[in-house]
Amino acid sequence: MKIPDRIKENFSIGPCTTIGLGGHARYFSQCKTIDQIRENLRWAESHGVSTELIGGGSNIIFPDSGYDGLVLQIALQGIRYTHKGVTAAAGEIWDKIVEHSTKIGLAGLECLSGIPGYVGATPIQNVGAYGQEVSDTILWVEAIDRTSLEVIRIPGKECHFKYRQSRFKNSDADKYIITSVHYRLNPQGIPTFSYPELRKKINKELLGQRGPGALTATRNAVLKLRRSKSMVLDVKDPDSRSVGSFFLNPIIDYQKANKLKSNYPKLPHYAFMEKIKIPAAWLVENAGFTKGYKYGGVGISNRHALALVNHNGSTAELLKLAEQIKETVLSKFGIELKYEPKIIGSK
Repeated sequence: MKIPDRIKENFSIGPCTTIGLGGHARYFSQCKTIDQIRENLRWAESHGVSTELIGGGSNIIFPDSGYDGLVLQIALQGIRYTHKGVTAAAGEIWDKIVEHSTKIGLAGLECLSGIPGYVGATPIQNVGAYGQEVSDTILWVEAIDRTSLEVIRIPGKECHFKYRQSRFKNSDADKYIITSVHYRLNPQGIPTFSYPELRKKINKELLGQRGPGALTATRNAVLKLRRSKSMVLDVKDPDSRSVGSFFLNPIIDYQKANKLKSNYPKLPHYAFMEKIKIPAAWLVENAGFTKGYKYGGVGISNRHALALVNHNGSTAELLKLAEQIKETVLSKFGIELKYEPKIIGSK
């Protein structure tokens, strides 16, 4: 089998991820154009080679054995701003988009500052933080249909967004490759202060203000919060060697929530779309897995109970720790935690 020059063999995939775990990919190719994506897909199909996608590698974990197929890194570039929003290619760094949008007075992304990864991942995960989700702003997504290899445009209302979910993560996970996203932003420049933790950190004088100054101040407050939890990538911070939050905050019905509150009066909880959201971090810590907990070469961040950190360990150790946490929380609270990152090789 002839290997095209654009495809590398036996490629170490761990360094392409923020957690730094995983063995070698049999094949790897960085795609900077849509035609390169198409060419790689055709080559893989003609040779019976499976494919996997990565962007910034901030929400994906590969096994220690690596990946016996072709890993495509989507590195498409291009940004276009208007007075009402921005269109960005899938391979653009997400936080660069957020930073510039705030500087020019476009509101809607400021609370999503500091989140690692590329633009292409944001609609897949319906990225959200501190009171904002990208589903609030996405007008449309363009993607390659893997069957026809044509680029199609999917309106935001047809992306089936839910809490950290979308059609691209669930029903159509293997159907599309996102190439660009258009975010419709607010030119009035009014920051979002709906999240209680953020409201406590901002200068009260910001309330009611608008424009680049207010948005930048909001962004700085969000970055300060994230850094305090090691949720901003920093080579000098070993606790940032993670995939961010490993577990989703569980959403349960009122009946189950009331039962839990009767047993655990200090249980924090929040109303969420006619149900109750429980902070997964509280469940993890109160199940006995406190900040700084270590298991072999991995552990829990010293600053955030939801971040599982790589201390020069292995994927096997990480998943073993995750399963221990999951089983203990289920046994103690009757709640099954769900993983947030994509774990290659898991069912």
